[in-house]
Amino acid sequence: MSALRLLDAVCRRGETLDQAMPGATAKLSNPSDKSLAHNIAANVLRWMSALDDMIDSATRNRLADDAKARMALRIALVQVLVLETPQHAAISTALPLVHGGPRRLVHGVFSTVMRGVDSGQLKLPDYPEIPGETLDRWTHHWGEEVAEKANRAWFKHAPLDLSFKDQNVGELEGQSLANKHLRLIPASPVTELPGFEEGAFWVQDIAASIPARLLGEGEGRAVLDLCAAPGGKTMQLASAGWKTISLDNSEKRMERFRDNLARTKLDVEIVIADLLKWEPSEPVDAVLLDAPCSATGIFRRHPDVLHCIGSRQIADRAEIQKTLLNRIGPWVKPKGLLVYAVCSLEPEEGEEQIEQFLENNDQFEIAPVAQSELPDGIAPTQNGCIRTLPDMLAEQGHLDGFFIARLRRKD
Repeated sequence: MSALRLLDAVCRRGETLDQAMPGATAKLSNPSDKSLAHNIAANVLRWMSALDDMIDSATRNRLADDAKARMALRIALVQVLVLETPQHAAISTALPLVHGGPRRLVHGVFSTVMRGVDSGQLKLPDYPEIPGETLDRWTHHWGEEVAEKANRAWFKHAPLDLSFKDQNVGELEGQSLANKHLRLIPASPVTELPGFEEGAFWVQDIAASIPARLLGEGEGRAVLDLCAAPGGKTMQLASAGWKTISLDNSEKRMERFRDNLARTKLDVEIVIADLLKWEPSEPVDAVLLDAPCSATGIFRRHPDVLHCIGSRQIADRAEIQKTLLNRIGPWVKPKGLLVYAVCSLEPEEGEEQIEQFLENNDQFEIAPVAQSELPDGIAPTQNGCIRTLPDMLAEQGHLDGFFIARLRRKD
Protein backbone atom coordinates (compact mmCIF):
# COMPACT_ATOMS: atom_id res chain seq x y z
CA MET A 1 0.00 0.00 0.00
CA SER A 2 2.87 2.41 0.75
CA ALA A 3 4.33 1.91 -2.74
CA LEU A 4 0.91 2.67 -4.22
CA ARG A 5 0.65 5.85 -2.15
CA LEU A 6 4.09 6.92 -3.34
CA LEU A 7 3.19 6.34 -6.97
CA ASP A 8 -0.12 8.11 -6.56
CA ALA A 9 1.67 11.13 -5.10
CA VAL A 10 4.06 11.30 -8.06
CA CYS A 11 1.66 10.50 -10.91
CA ARG A 12 -1.46 12.32 -9.66
CA ARG A 13 -0.16 15.17 -7.51
CA GLY A 14 3.21 15.85 -9.10
CA GLU A 15 5.17 15.33 -5.87
CA THR A 16 8.66 13.88 -5.75
CA LEU A 17 9.28 10.59 -3.96
CA ASP A 18 11.24 12.45 -1.28
CA GLN A 19 8.30 14.76 -0.67
CA ALA A 20 5.84 11.86 -0.55
CA MET A 21 7.87 9.47 1.62
CA PRO A 22 6.94 10.78 5.10
CA GLY A 23 3.19 10.57 4.53
CA ALA A 24 3.11 7.50 2.30
CA THR A 25 5.22 5.36 4.62
CA ALA A 26 3.98 6.74 7.96
CA LYS A 27 2.43 3.39 8.93
CA LEU A 28 5.69 1.50 8.35
CA SER A 29 7.89 1.30 11.44
CA ASN A 30 10.69 -0.80 9.94
CA PRO A 31 13.24 1.22 7.91
CA SER A 32 13.78 -1.74 5.60
CA ASP A 33 10.06 -1.79 4.76
CA LYS A 34 10.18 1.92 3.94
CA SER A 35 13.23 1.32 1.76
CA LEU A 36 11.44 -1.50 -0.06
CA ALA A 37 8.38 0.68 -0.73
CA HIS A 38 10.64 3.39 -2.15
CA ASN A 39 12.54 0.85 -4.26
CA ILE A 40 9.34 -0.59 -5.72
CA ALA A 41 7.96 2.85 -6.56
CA ALA A 42 11.23 4.08 -8.07
CA ASN A 43 11.54 1.04 -10.31
CA VAL A 44 7.92 1.28 -11.43
CA LEU A 45 8.62 4.87 -12.50
CA ARG A 46 11.83 3.83 -14.24
CA TRP A 47 10.28 0.87 -16.13
CA MET A 48 6.74 2.21 -16.56
CA SER A 49 6.68 2.26 -20.38
CA ALA A 50 7.87 -1.34 -20.69
CA LEU A 51 5.55 -2.55 -17.91
CA ASP A 52 2.59 -0.90 -19.61
CA ASP A 53 3.43 -2.57 -22.92
CA MET A 54 3.30 -5.95 -21.17
CA ILE A 55 0.01 -5.13 -19.45
CA ASP A 56 -1.57 -3.89 -22.68
CA SER A 57 -0.54 -7.08 -24.48
CA ALA A 58 -2.61 -9.09 -22.01
CA THR A 59 -5.84 -7.04 -22.00
CA ARG A 60 -8.63 -6.94 -24.57
CA ASN A 61 -9.63 -3.40 -23.59
CA ARG A 62 -6.86 -1.03 -22.59
CA LEU A 63 -6.86 -0.03 -18.94
CA ALA A 64 -6.91 3.67 -18.22
CA ASP A 65 -3.49 5.12 -17.41
CA ASP A 66 -4.65 6.12 -13.93
CA ALA A 67 -6.64 2.97 -13.18
CA LYS A 68 -5.78 1.41 -9.84
CA ALA A 69 -5.70 -2.00 -11.53
CA ARG A 70 -2.92 -0.82 -13.86
CA MET A 71 -0.88 0.53 -10.96
CA ALA A 72 -1.36 -2.69 -8.97
CA LEU A 73 -0.11 -4.66 -11.99
CA ARG A 74 2.91 -2.41 -12.37
CA ILE A 75 3.76 -2.98 -8.72
CA ALA A 76 3.42 -6.75 -9.02
CA LEU A 77 5.33 -7.04 -12.29
CA VAL A 78 8.24 -4.84 -11.27
CA GLN A 79 8.75 -6.94 -8.16
CA VAL A 80 9.05 -10.11 -10.23
CA LEU A 81 10.91 -8.77 -13.27
CA VAL A 82 13.25 -6.25 -11.66
CA LEU A 83 13.48 -7.02 -7.95
CA GLU A 84 13.33 -10.82 -8.48
CA THR A 85 10.50 -11.38 -6.01
CA PRO A 86 8.76 -14.78 -6.32
CA GLN A 87 5.56 -14.56 -8.35
CA HIS A 88 3.26 -15.68 -5.54
CA ALA A 89 4.71 -13.10 -3.16
CA ALA A 90 4.43 -10.29 -5.70
CA ILE A 91 0.79 -10.92 -6.59
CA SER A 92 -0.12 -11.35 -2.93
CA THR A 93 1.06 -7.77 -2.26
CA ALA A 94 -0.80 -6.39 -5.30
CA LEU A 95 -4.25 -7.98 -4.90
CA PRO A 96 -5.10 -6.21 -1.61
CA LEU A 97 -4.72 -2.93 -3.48
CA VAL A 98 -7.88 -3.60 -5.52
CA HIS A 99 -11.31 -5.04 -4.72
CA GLY A 100 -14.19 -6.70 -6.54
CA GLY A 101 -13.93 -7.16 -10.29
CA PRO A 102 -10.57 -5.37 -10.62
CA ARG A 103 -9.09 -7.95 -8.24
CA ARG A 104 -9.97 -10.77 -10.63
CA LEU A 105 -8.77 -8.66 -13.55
CA VAL A 106 -5.40 -8.00 -11.94
CA HIS A 107 -4.91 -11.68 -11.13
CA GLY A 108 -5.85 -12.72 -14.66
CA VAL A 109 -3.64 -10.17 -16.42
CA PHE A 110 -0.72 -10.91 -14.11
CA SER A 111 -1.03 -14.65 -14.83
CA THR A 112 -1.21 -14.04 -18.58
CA VAL A 113 1.90 -11.84 -18.53
CA MET A 114 3.80 -14.34 -16.41
CA ARG A 115 2.98 -17.14 -18.84
CA GLY A 116 4.39 -14.98 -21.61
CA VAL A 117 7.51 -14.30 -19.56
CA ASP A 118 7.99 -17.95 -18.63
CA SER A 119 7.62 -19.01 -22.29
CA GLY A 120 10.09 -16.39 -23.45
CA GLN A 121 7.52 -14.47 -25.48
CA LEU A 122 7.59 -11.45 -23.17
CA LYS A 123 10.54 -9.78 -21.49
CA LEU A 124 11.71 -6.39 -20.40
CA PRO A 125 13.97 -4.50 -22.83
CA ASP A 126 17.67 -4.21 -22.09
CA TYR A 127 17.12 -0.83 -20.47
CA PRO A 128 14.15 1.41 -19.61
CA GLU A 129 12.97 4.29 -21.78
CA ILE A 130 12.81 7.91 -20.69
CA PRO A 131 9.15 9.13 -20.71
CA GLY A 132 8.07 10.42 -24.12
CA GLU A 133 7.88 14.19 -23.56
CA THR A 134 11.27 14.29 -21.87
CA LEU A 135 12.88 12.02 -24.46
CA ASP A 136 11.56 14.20 -27.28
CA ARG A 137 12.80 17.33 -25.53
CA TRP A 138 16.28 15.95 -24.89
CA THR A 139 16.53 14.59 -28.43
CA HIS A 140 15.72 18.06 -29.74
CA HIS A 141 18.22 19.80 -27.46
CA TRP A 142 21.10 17.32 -27.36
CA GLY A 143 20.60 14.87 -30.24
CA GLU A 144 19.55 11.24 -30.57
CA GLU A 145 22.84 9.79 -29.30
CA VAL A 146 22.71 11.69 -26.00
CA ALA A 147 19.02 10.81 -25.55
CA GLU A 148 19.84 7.15 -26.13
CA LYS A 149 22.68 7.31 -23.60
CA ALA A 150 20.21 8.81 -21.11
CA ASN A 151 18.09 5.66 -21.44
CA ARG A 152 21.12 3.52 -20.69
CA ALA A 153 22.25 5.72 -17.80
CA TRP A 154 18.75 5.45 -16.27
CA PHE A 155 19.14 1.69 -16.08
CA LYS A 156 22.47 1.61 -14.25
CA HIS A 157 22.86 2.04 -10.52
CA ALA A 158 24.61 5.34 -9.87
CA PRO A 159 28.07 4.97 -8.31
CA LEU A 160 28.97 6.50 -4.96
CA ASP A 161 31.00 9.69 -5.31
CA LEU A 162 32.79 11.04 -2.26
CA SER A 163 34.21 14.52 -1.74
CA PHE A 164 37.03 14.75 0.80
CA LYS A 165 37.86 17.43 3.33
CA ASP A 166 41.55 17.12 2.48
CA GLN A 167 43.79 15.18 0.12
CA ASN A 168 44.04 12.00 2.21
CA VAL A 169 41.51 9.31 1.18
CA GLY A 170 42.68 6.97 3.93
CA GLU A 171 42.00 3.25 3.49
CA LEU A 172 39.44 3.67 0.73
CA GLU A 173 40.07 2.35 -2.77
CA GLY A 174 38.28 3.58 -5.87
CA GLN A 175 38.70 5.79 -8.91
CA SER A 176 39.71 9.40 -8.43
CA LEU A 177 38.41 11.67 -11.20
CA ALA A 178 39.47 14.93 -9.56
CA ASN A 179 41.25 16.47 -6.61
CA LYS A 180 39.66 15.40 -3.29
CA HIS A 181 37.35 12.93 -5.05
CA LEU A 182 36.84 9.16 -5.05
CA ARG A 183 34.27 7.07 -6.93
CA LEU A 184 33.24 3.69 -5.56
CA ILE A 185 31.62 1.06 -7.84
CA PRO A 186 29.58 -0.72 -6.69
CA ALA A 187 28.28 1.79 -4.19
CA SER A 188 28.81 0.85 -0.55
CA PRO A 189 26.81 1.86 2.55
CA VAL A 190 28.44 5.19 3.24
CA THR A 191 28.14 5.04 7.03
CA GLU A 192 30.17 1.82 7.07
CA LEU A 193 33.14 3.26 5.18
CA PRO A 194 36.37 3.98 7.08
CA GLY A 195 36.68 7.69 7.72
CA PHE A 196 32.95 8.42 7.80
CA GLU A 197 32.64 8.84 11.56
CA GLU A 198 35.77 11.00 11.57
CA GLY A 199 34.21 13.34 9.00
CA ALA A 200 36.78 12.73 6.28
CA PHE A 201 34.24 12.93 3.43
CA TRP A 202 30.64 13.41 2.34
CA VAL A 203 28.55 12.06 -0.55
CA GLN A 204 28.44 14.32 -3.61
CA ASP A 205 28.09 13.49 -7.30
CA ILE A 206 31.19 14.46 -9.27
CA ALA A 207 29.16 16.95 -11.36
CA ALA A 208 27.73 18.57 -8.23
CA SER A 209 31.27 19.17 -6.97
CA ILE A 210 32.26 21.32 -9.96
CA PRO A 211 30.61 24.66 -9.00
CA ALA A 212 32.60 25.01 -5.77
CA ARG A 213 35.80 23.84 -7.50
CA LEU A 214 35.54 26.82 -9.85
CA LEU A 215 36.06 29.24 -6.95
CA GLY A 216 39.43 27.74 -6.02
CA GLU A 217 41.11 28.38 -2.67
CA GLY A 218 39.41 30.87 -0.38
CA GLU A 219 42.36 32.15 1.68
CA GLY A 220 39.95 33.63 4.19
CA ARG A 221 37.82 35.52 1.66
CA ALA A 222 34.03 35.66 2.05
CA VAL A 223 31.61 33.56 -0.03
CA LEU A 224 27.84 33.15 -0.01
CA ASP A 225 26.52 29.68 -0.78
CA LEU A 226 22.87 30.27 -1.68
CA CYS A 227 20.14 27.58 -1.75
CA ALA A 228 22.80 25.54 0.01
CA ALA A 229 21.03 22.40 1.29
CA PRO A 230 22.03 19.59 1.51
CA GLY A 231 25.40 21.30 1.99
CA GLY A 232 28.01 19.53 -0.11
CA LYS A 233 29.16 22.71 -1.83
CA THR A 234 29.32 24.58 1.46
CA MET A 235 31.60 21.92 2.93
CA GLN A 236 33.82 22.10 -0.16
CA LEU A 237 34.12 25.86 0.21
CA ALA A 238 34.79 25.73 3.95
CA SER A 239 37.45 23.04 3.50
CA ALA A 240 39.06 25.17 0.76
CA GLY A 241 39.54 28.06 3.19
CA TRP A 242 36.56 30.25 2.35
CA LYS A 243 34.76 32.20 5.07
CA THR A 244 31.41 30.68 4.21
CA ILE A 245 27.87 31.90 4.82
CA SER A 246 25.44 29.14 3.86
CA LEU A 247 21.82 30.12 3.22
CA ASP A 248 18.70 28.06 2.59
CA ASN A 249 15.01 28.67 3.24
CA SER A 250 14.28 25.22 4.66
CA GLU A 251 15.14 24.34 8.24
CA LYS A 252 14.21 20.72 7.56
CA ARG A 253 16.54 20.46 4.55
CA MET A 254 19.36 21.89 6.67
CA GLU A 255 19.01 19.31 9.44
CA ARG A 256 21.17 16.71 7.69
CA PHE A 257 23.58 19.47 6.73
CA ARG A 258 24.03 20.40 10.39
CA ASP A 259 24.79 16.74 11.15
CA ASN A 260 27.43 16.70 8.41
CA LEU A 261 28.97 19.91 9.69
CA ALA A 262 29.23 18.45 13.17
CA ARG A 263 30.79 15.28 11.74
CA THR A 264 33.30 17.12 9.53
CA LYS A 265 34.02 19.83 12.13
CA LEU A 266 33.90 22.57 9.49
CA ASP A 267 33.19 26.15 10.52
CA VAL A 268 30.26 27.66 8.60
CA GLU A 269 27.71 30.38 9.32
CA ILE A 270 24.21 29.05 8.62
CA VAL A 271 21.31 31.32 7.73
CA ILE A 272 17.72 30.13 7.35
CA ALA A 273 15.96 32.77 5.27
CA ASP A 274 14.03 33.53 2.11
CA LEU A 275 16.53 34.57 -0.55
CA LEU A 276 13.99 36.99 -2.01
CA LYS A 277 13.88 38.89 1.31
CA TRP A 278 17.35 38.41 2.85
CA GLU A 279 20.48 40.23 1.76
CA PRO A 280 24.06 40.46 3.06
CA SER A 281 25.30 43.45 5.02
CA GLU A 282 27.94 44.13 2.34
CA PRO A 283 29.13 42.69 -0.98
CA VAL A 284 31.33 39.58 -0.84
CA ASP A 285 34.23 38.16 -2.83
CA ALA A 286 32.18 35.32 -4.34
CA VAL A 287 28.63 34.03 -4.60
CA LEU A 288 27.59 30.50 -5.50
CA LEU A 289 23.95 30.11 -6.52
CA ASP A 290 22.80 26.51 -6.90
CA ALA A 291 19.42 27.68 -8.10
CA PRO A 292 16.06 25.93 -7.62
CA CYS A 293 15.44 24.04 -10.85
CA SER A 294 13.61 21.16 -12.51
CA ALA A 295 16.31 18.73 -11.27
CA THR A 296 16.00 16.68 -14.46
CA GLY A 297 19.77 16.19 -14.38
CA ILE A 298 19.54 13.89 -11.33
CA PHE A 299 17.12 11.47 -13.01
CA ARG A 300 19.39 8.46 -12.45
CA ARG A 301 18.84 8.51 -8.69
CA HIS A 302 15.44 10.21 -8.82
CA PRO A 303 13.35 8.73 -11.65
CA ASP A 304 10.29 10.51 -10.28
CA VAL A 305 11.46 13.89 -11.61
CA LEU A 306 10.82 12.79 -15.18
CA HIS A 307 7.20 12.07 -14.30
CA CYS A 308 6.70 15.38 -12.46
CA ILE A 309 8.40 17.86 -14.78
CA GLY A 310 7.08 19.23 -18.06
CA SER A 311 7.39 22.41 -20.06
CA ARG A 312 5.19 24.40 -17.66
CA GLN A 313 7.27 23.49 -14.60
CA ILE A 314 10.50 24.26 -16.47
CA ALA A 315 9.18 27.70 -17.45
CA ASP A 316 8.11 28.41 -13.87
CA ARG A 317 11.54 27.55 -12.50
CA ALA A 318 13.30 29.56 -15.21
CA GLU A 319 11.36 32.63 -14.08
CA ILE A 320 12.48 32.07 -10.48
CA GLN A 321 16.10 31.66 -11.60
CA LYS A 322 15.94 34.93 -13.55
CA THR A 323 14.63 36.76 -10.49
CA LEU A 324 17.30 35.31 -8.21
CA LEU A 325 20.18 36.06 -10.57
CA ASN A 326 19.14 39.67 -10.96
CA ARG A 327 18.73 40.02 -7.19
CA ILE A 328 22.12 38.63 -6.17
CA GLY A 329 24.26 40.33 -8.83
CA PRO A 330 24.87 43.44 -6.68
CA TRP A 331 26.06 41.24 -3.81
CA VAL A 332 29.32 40.47 -5.66
CA LYS A 333 32.29 42.80 -5.18
CA PRO A 334 33.96 44.34 -8.23
CA LYS A 335 36.31 41.71 -9.70
CA GLY A 336 34.47 39.13 -7.60
CA LEU A 337 33.01 35.86 -8.93
CA LEU A 338 29.46 34.60 -9.32
CA VAL A 339 28.99 30.89 -10.01
CA TYR A 340 25.55 29.85 -11.26
CA ALA A 341 24.59 26.18 -11.28
CA VAL A 342 21.51 24.04 -11.94
CA CYS A 343 21.19 20.25 -11.87
CA SER A 344 19.05 20.44 -15.01
CA LEU A 345 19.31 19.20 -18.58
CA GLU A 346 17.05 22.00 -19.82
CA PRO A 347 18.73 24.89 -21.73
CA GLU A 348 16.00 27.28 -20.53
CA GLU A 349 17.43 26.90 -17.02
CA GLY A 350 21.08 26.94 -18.05
CA GLU A 351 22.54 28.33 -21.27
CA GLU A 352 19.56 30.58 -22.04
CA GLN A 353 19.39 31.84 -18.46
CA ILE A 354 22.99 33.07 -18.49
CA GLU A 355 22.72 34.52 -21.99
CA GLN A 356 19.73 36.58 -20.88
CA PHE A 357 21.42 37.65 -17.63
CA LEU A 358 24.51 38.92 -19.46
CA GLU A 359 22.38 40.83 -21.95
CA ASN A 360 20.70 42.68 -19.07
CA ASN A 361 23.74 43.03 -16.76
CA ASP A 362 26.72 44.39 -18.68
CA GLN A 363 28.77 44.69 -15.49
CA PHE A 364 29.29 40.90 -15.62
CA GLU A 365 31.23 38.74 -18.06
CA ILE A 366 31.97 35.03 -18.35
CA ALA A 367 35.15 34.00 -16.57
CA PRO A 368 36.04 31.03 -18.82
CA VAL A 369 36.75 27.71 -17.16
CA ALA A 370 40.01 26.01 -18.12
CA GLN A 371 40.27 22.30 -18.79
CA SER A 372 42.77 21.99 -15.92
CA GLU A 373 40.07 23.05 -13.45
CA LEU A 374 37.73 20.19 -14.33
CA PRO A 375 37.47 16.49 -13.47
CA ASP A 376 38.81 13.97 -15.96
CA GLY A 377 36.43 13.40 -18.88
CA ILE A 378 34.64 16.77 -18.61
CA ALA A 379 35.47 19.69 -20.91
CA PRO A 380 34.32 23.32 -20.95
CA THR A 381 32.00 24.53 -23.68
CA GLN A 382 33.22 26.91 -26.40
CA ASN A 383 32.31 29.96 -24.32
CA GLY A 384 33.96 28.60 -21.15
CA CYS A 385 30.89 27.29 -19.32
CA ILE A 386 30.16 23.70 -18.25
CA ARG A 387 27.44 21.38 -19.55
CA THR A 388 27.44 17.79 -18.32
CA LEU A 389 25.30 15.31 -20.27
CA PRO A 390 24.22 11.66 -19.90
CA ASP A 391 26.77 10.45 -22.45
CA MET A 392 29.74 11.68 -20.39
CA LEU A 393 31.83 9.35 -18.21
CA ALA A 394 29.73 6.42 -19.48
CA GLU A 395 32.47 3.86 -18.86
CA GLN A 396 33.06 5.20 -15.36
CA GLY A 397 29.37 5.10 -14.38
CA HIS A 398 28.01 8.41 -15.78
CA LEU A 399 27.33 11.61 -13.81
CA ASP A 400 24.49 14.01 -13.10
CA GLY A 401 23.36 16.55 -15.68
CA PHE A 402 24.45 20.11 -14.78
CA PHE A 403 24.89 23.53 -16.28
CA ILE A 404 27.49 25.76 -14.60
CA ALA A 405 28.67 29.25 -15.47
CA ARG A 406 31.37 31.29 -13.75
CA LEU A 407 30.89 35.04 -14.10
CA ARG A 408 33.19 37.88 -13.07
CA ARG A 409 31.98 41.31 -12.03
CA LYS A 410 33.90 44.01 -13.87
CA ASP A 411 35.51 47.03 -12.17
